[in-house]
Amino acid sequence: MSATRASIVAELADELLGRTVPYTLRVAVDGPDAAGKTTLADELAARIGTTRPVIRLSIDQFHRPAAVRRRQGVLSPAGYYHDSFDHDAVIDKVLRPLGPGGNGHYLPGTFDHRTDSATRAATERAPADALLLFDGVFLLRPELSAFWDVSVYLHVDPEVALARARVRDLAVFGSVTEVERRYRLRYLPGQRLYRYDARPAERADVVLDMNDPLVPVVVRR
Repeated sequence: MSATRASIVAELADELLGRTVPYTLRVAVDGPDAAGKTTLADELAARIGTTRPVIRLSIDQFHRPAAVRRRQGVLSPAGYYHDSFDHDAVIDKVLRPLGPGGNGHYLPGTFDHRTDSATRAATERAPADALLLFDGVFLLRPELSAFWDVSVYLHVDPEVALARARVRDLAVFGSVTEVERRYRLRYLPGQRLYRYDARPAERADVVLDMNDPLVPVVVRR
């Protein structure tokens, strides 16, 4: 990390550590594909975890079955936005039990999209004073937004996201041509639907411009 990125991560971590609630603090790290959500959440977890217990989860552990994800078509933007993830499970198995009045027992995942099968993860108990760092796309959609105590949104321009995806997702899709086809027809338009529907950059507590990941720009905090 550059000093600039390190200082932003440190400041954000300190802000989160300063939040005290009588339950698990639920933090969303949201943003489009290839924005750097997982990396930032991992950096925050590493820093916060030296002081406070961290629960580290991702929307990728709550996919729906492939037949549901693709029922509107493999390249459908609406299908990507509406059908990809089991938001009811995220709410019922994670956000409610970790939130006000919850019992602190959460499920770390429900579905493995790589095998297209349900996971057999056991229910876990949140430690006292724990902090949940949950990363993924579409986390500030209307049905989820009220459950976060703090939300961070990472902005990247669509062409920047696509340039990163050409490298990151090459092994997944097999060729640069297929990466570009998927992004231009499904993922980027799906993100446009999300921005129109949920206005995540307006809802989020913190907005970071991550077009240059080494020198993030604080848009709002």
